[in-house]
Amino acid sequence: MRLHLHDPLATVSQPVRRLIGYTRVDLAPGQARRVVFDVHADVFSYTGSTRTRVVEPGDVELHLGAPSSLIHHRLRLRVEGALRTVGHDRVTTCPALVH
Repeated sequence: MRLHLHDPLATVSQPVRRLIGYTRVDLAPGQARRVVFDVHADVFSYTGSTRTRVVEPGDVELHLGAPSSLIHHRLRLRVEGALRTVGHDRVTTCPALVH
C-alpha cells in the first residue's frame, strides 16, 4: 500500500502526488488486512516562497493505493492553525502498522 499527499492549494506549486508512506502487505486469496498509517502534520511541509520549510493551513488530500495510479481511497483533511515553520527535526515519515 502506498500513501500519497495531494495539496492542490499550496502557495508554491507542488507535485500532483507526493509519496509520504508505504508498506508491503502480503495477502493470500480472499484474505484481508487492515493498514494504519501514522500521519504527522509535519509531512505536509514544503519549501515555501521564503525558502523555509512550512506547514500551511488549508485543505489537503491523502490518496491510498497500490500502485499510485490506482487510488483505492481518498481522504480530505483540513490543516488548521497558523502558518508554521518546521526545522530539520521535523517528522518526515508515516510509519505503517498492518493488522
